[in-house]
Amino acid sequence: MAVKLVEKLESSFEDMVAIRRYLHMHPEVSFQETKTAKYIQDFYTNLSIPFQANVGGNGVVARIKGALPGKTVALRADFDALPIQDEKDVEYKSTVAGVMHACGHDGHTAALLILARTINELKEQLSGEYVFIHQHAEEYAPGGARPMIDAGCLEGVDVIFGTHLWSLTPLGTIEYKSGAIMAAADRFEIVIQGSGGHGANPHQSKDAIVVASQLVVNLQQLVSRRVNPTEAAVLSVGSFVAENAFNIIADSAKLSGTVRTFNPEVRDLMEQELERVIKGTCMTADCTYTLTYDRGYPPVINHPAETEFLEKVAKEVPGVEKVEESILHMIGEDFGYYMEKISGTFFFTGAMPEGEVYPHHSPKFDFDERAMLIAAKTLGTAAMKYQTQ
Repeated sequence: MAVKLVEKLESSFEDMVAIRRYLHMHPEVSFQETKTAKYIQDFYTNLSIPFQANVGGNGVVARIKGALPGKTVALRADFDALPIQDEKDVEYKSTVAGVMHACGHDGHTAALLILARTINELKEQLSGEYVFIHQHAEEYAPGGARPMIDAGCLEGVDVIFGTHLWSLTPLGTIEYKSGAIMAAADRFEIVIQGSGGHGANPHQSKDAIVVASQLVVNLQQLVSRRVNPTEAAVLSVGSFVAENAFNIIADSAKLSGTVRTFNPEVRDLMEQELERVIKGTCMTADCTYTLTYDRGYPPVINHPAETEFLEKVAKEVPGVEKVEESILHMIGEDFGYYMEKISGTFFFTGAMPEGEVYPHHSPKFDFDERAMLIAAKTLGTAAMKYQTQ
């Protein structure tokens, strides 16, 4: 049966590309993906495949039952874009100013839609049930996974598989990893409150820019001097805002950034130490502060048995040339919420394009579209073979 699946997917590759390019030309940012959701709904409606719309927001969940009894397998793809101007010179360039698919979610969606159509064509010969989770708002916390779960998208599901097309990994490669594979992603905002004054008389003020600058330097010691070197952690300050005229001492400054960890204990430590350093730095300068610390997505922790199963399956998929263990990625993914509820695994599908390669979230990001076919084959084969586990 897996052979038929592969053959049908290969014959549908042009359709997959057409869907991906349409979505690429019509992107929508997180929580605003109403037209994209409608496109997905129309796809299932035209095939008479039952689905539920507005799941946890803009999410769409379709279900296909095989003719024979079996397990229920969920497959997930995200479909939101990013607030980035598309700078590629291609015929399918984004038509929406300041918005583009700069991470491959258009490819994820195209692959899952064609896979669903293929499984629907084979359903009379299949066992079990197949759940296709089309998730909104992966890019922006609090994300779409948790509200979709709360709305019941995992009801009756035994296992879940997901993949990310990865432009930095060669085409034909599947990267897996048991245990942690992607980090928890937290966000913080710090406002330093000093006392403004004339730039000619700094002794009469409390310079928030100087204090915030010192704080940026002090925070860099948290990972190097407070976290066990055998553990992984990242603290990055991504924004420093203190707008003033050239001759004014700033009375306030705002810093925002992110903390990435895998170990829950390290996550707690980073949050606690972050405030301790802020408090000490401000106390030295006689300034005050406010700290907002938002815990974002949990780490993606792959389940060992399902990861081992995926590794074996991937080695048999036509088009897969290499199956290797993934590195730890400090990027975040709300797929971690699914993994907290049920067993499953998340893997990377190599999608490196020919020519110059740009990283994810770059305004010139693109990927080799043949990777979508490999992703669909791998997900579909895993879903079908899991019935015999």
